[in-house]
Amino acid sequence: MKIAATSITNANAGELLAEGAAAIARGEFDFDLSAVTEVDSAAVALLLEWQRQAVARGGRLALSGVPADIASLAKLYGVDALLDLGGAAH
Repeated sequence: MKIAATSITNANAGELLAEGAAAIARGEFDFDLSAVTEVDSAAVALLLEWQRQAVARGGRLALSGVPADIASLAKLYGVDALLDLGGAAH
């Protein structure tokens, strides 16, 4: 699923949560975040929830185009390994 939003913040995380949950329910686990340029800590929480939902459906979230800011926040919070962000940041 290509995330069309240019930001993932507290302001739109709820809406994006619903969009991602619908995609995961359809069996889509590949999420492209290359359009995202602005994030806050809500982005990390959102990705963790999408990952939880994917695992619950027998899959695993595959992220591409992950902004460096998300990777940095995830590392700061110690959850980067849970999101497989090792080489995903650009």
